[in-house]
Amino acid sequence: MTELSSNTSASLASNVGEKRGYWSRVGRDGRKLGKWFVAPTVALLIFIVIFPLLMQLYLSFTWWTPLDGVPWYQAYESFNWGENYLILAYDPAFWAALWRTAMIMLVAVPAQFFLGLGLAYLFIDKFPGRKVFYSIVLTPMMVVPAVVGLMFFLLFQGTGPVNDSLGLPASFSWLTDPNRALISVIIADTWQWTPLMFLILLAGMLGVPSDQLLAARLLGGSNWQNFYKIILPRMKSVIAIAIVLRLVECFKIFDLIFIMTSGGPGVATETISLFLYKKTFADLDWAYVGAVGLAVLIVLSLIAAFGLSRVAKNKG
Repeated sequence: MTELSSNTSASLASNVGEKRGYWSRVGRDGRKLGKWFVAPTVALLIFIVIFPLLMQLYLSFTWWTPLDGVPWYQAYESFNWGENYLILAYDPAFWAALWRTAMIMLVAVPAQFFLGLGLAYLFIDKFPGRKVFYSIVLTPMMVVPAVVGLMFFLLFQGTGPVNDSLGLPASFSWLTDPNRALISVIIADTWQWTPLMFLILLAGMLGVPSDQLLAARLLGGSNWQNFYKIILPRMKSVIAIAIVLRLVECFKIFDLIFIMTSGGPGVATETISLFLYKKTFADLDWAYVGAVGLAVLIVLSLIAAFGLSRVAKNKG
């Protein structure tokens, strides 16, 4: 009996060992197979991100232009030891475009944030027609930016609906006045992207445990107290992500301004994206564009790094 029991135990142990060996082999094979599945993604990343970045870095250290008559990979013949970066540091047109971009960001993004926050708070509780209003609020962000630019170009004409509604004469110009043109661009950008801020912030608010809000109401907390002391503290990471996303996208604003003002009047609404566009296709100064592009990449990376550090700090 004892011998039978020991044989059975040995057989079971052998079966378990074989099963473990089988699944171990499956796991190893699965990891190898997984690497093959990931390989196309890595190759695509190298092709569309890393290669253009290295090419841009390479050209930024040369004087090469498409008119030189030599291919870009022979641009080393006009190597300049980084003089493009020195020119960039003292280029008033670059700094002016960067400043205008910063002005749009510093006005448009806070406006979008507070408008989106207010709308999100209104949508926390259910009310009749909530889904219909929800769809209406989200509509602007689904419109192509170029179409938004055309729409606001027509709205801000001297004989357009805006002047008629405000009782202003046709001679009152929005898009040909340097100051008002920038304001018009900010209004258009705010109209289009406040819904995105609303959507992100609403998702953050709905993620707050409802039992905590209910308990706070039972204890006599007002709506403002609940919002300030319960909802907002739990939304710090969501707020940081929303603001960083909009700062980065606002920094790259192009379509809307190109259609509305083309950077004018003069250069009154020329942002860094339009500055790069003109340097690339009008001046054909691709080497200098490479230097500007890398400077822009550094700025955007710093903005993203700051936002991610805030998210990590809040989670920690």
